[in-house]
Amino acid sequence: MSDAVNGPAIEVTGLTKRYKTGDTVVEAVKGIDLRVETGQTYGFLGPNGAGKSTTIEMLCTIRNPTSGTARVAGYDVVRERDQVRRRIGLVFQQQTLDLQLTAEQNLRFHAELYGLSRADADRRIDEVLEMVALADRRSDTVQKFSGGMKRRLEIARGLVHAPQVLFLDEPTIGLDPQTRAAIWAYLHDLRRTTEITVFVTTHYMDEAEHCDRIAIMDNGEVVVEDTPEALKSSIGTDRIALRTDDDELAIARIRERLGVEAGVHEGQVTLAVAEGAQVVPRLFTELGVGIRSVTVTRPSLDDVFLTYTGRTIRDSEGAGPAGSPFAGRR
Repeated sequence: MSDAVNGPAIEVTGLTKRYKTGDTVVEAVKGIDLRVETGQTYGFLGPNGAGKSTTIEMLCTIRNPTSGTARVAGYDVVRERDQVRRRIGLVFQQQTLDLQLTAEQNLRFHAELYGLSRADADRRIDEVLEMVALADRRSDTVQKFSGGMKRRLEIARGLVHAPQVLFLDEPTIGLDPQTRAAIWAYLHDLRRTTEITVFVTTHYMDEAEHCDRIAIMDNGEVVVEDTPEALKSSIGTDRIALRTDDDELAIARIRERLGVEAGVHEGQVTLAVAEGAQVVPRLFTELGVGIRSVTVTRPSLDDVFLTYTGRTIRDSEGAGPAGSPFAGRR
């Protein structure tokens, strides 16, 4: 589509989604507000089950919201569904390519669905295959492709009709680090050469660093939103992680002798302090507990998530929330 977006690419106000399971009402999305400017790469960060995919499904007109409003590329996702669909590209979390078709056939089928002429389809297929470095494999059946190649082809398919907004739902899940880095390199190239807006969900903290702005979602709510650097700066503390011989005793002594609350996350005792390097010697001299290892790190997006939700994202995807000194610091 060639018409430009007037105003924000995505604007969401009070968006909710509730499901009824038997006598129980589950609120998957709880009245979120979002604004994504045209041309941004916007990250939706959170653990599995946070409500990220449900939000994307509403923004892409796959599900209707229970309440609230959302506009994508200037159009209402409920009242102007067809207009929205013509202007978005979507890469699902699950692989949806036809494995029996060639790469080119998968793209051509998509182009025909969007009504591209033969000439426009030929041009766009050439462009997107070149963009994702699959031009030399255009005639190969997709079943021969690696996981990373399939993901790149799905991104190419989402771009064939030149959408204004590209939605990527966990685009690198299950891929190795090298392939993940390559996918993001393609997305950066895309941003440099087009004015497309990219809305990406992820639970990989390192990937969120690539985004212009990030919203952290937890339990159906957006708990904080800003640029990656601003979010990290908002914490103002270092993170110390200890492996000890007695975690419960270490936590009690940290509280008693340092006046700091600590918790166990990802198998380590963690605490947030200013000037962490200066605190480490006190841990060895004052805790009276065997310390097997200690690390000090500057604030990261992992620490942002821990600060605003009370647990790390890996804790969230494991057994569930653990008690934390960081809970409630918003």
